[in-house]
Amino acid sequence: MSEPPRPPGAGNPDDPTRPFHPYAGNDPAPGSTPPPYEPPRAYEPPRAYEPPPAYEPPPAYGPPPGYGPPPSYGYQQPGHGAAPTADDRTWALITHFGGAAGAFLGGGLCGWVAPLIVLLAKGNQSPAVRAEAVKALNFQIVWSVVGVIGWASACALIGFVIIPIAALISIVFGVVAGLKAVNNEPYAYPLTLNLIK
Repeated sequence: MSEPPRPPGAGNPDDPTRPFHPYAGNDPAPGSTPPPYEPPRAYEPPRAYEPPPAYEPPPAYGPPPGYGPPPSYGYQQPGHGAAPTADDRTWALITHFGGAAGAFLGGGLCGWVAPLIVLLAKGNQSPAVRAEAVKALNFQIVWSVVGVIGWASACALIGFVIIPIAALISIVFGVVAGLKAVNNEPYAYPLTLNLIK
């Protein structure tokens, strides 16, 4: 028969001289000190609301943190690295105006000569000059091919229409590109193919 529960402090059923302990069997080993008594924590009111730190968006332009500036290829945009020097602008002017002059003097066939000379002479020394020379060379090659087609079809009388149109396009856009190069403005030729990289 089981014994009814005893109120706290009414004694221990195993040893009537010891007071009743609710954690009987979990007593510390003999000779060791019992764990210290920890009173229940007092009520702590909630802290005042602290807003999170303000959001700062990353910079809109520029390399990510930890990276250097991007490599510069070709024509430098304002604010993106070093601008072309006066010497670079002079060579870009020679490239574009030389292409227009070659197209005029060669009947639409020789506009590619000046850009090729500039590319070979200064292309390895200045990325800005190389980019301008490659643009002019690609454009002038395309329209020199059109001029060759015009000369080849001249016997059918249609060539006499193609030749002046090809020469005129080479001259006009060569002059426009040269003026843009003088003012340090990027210019992309229309009606061209990227044959040379």
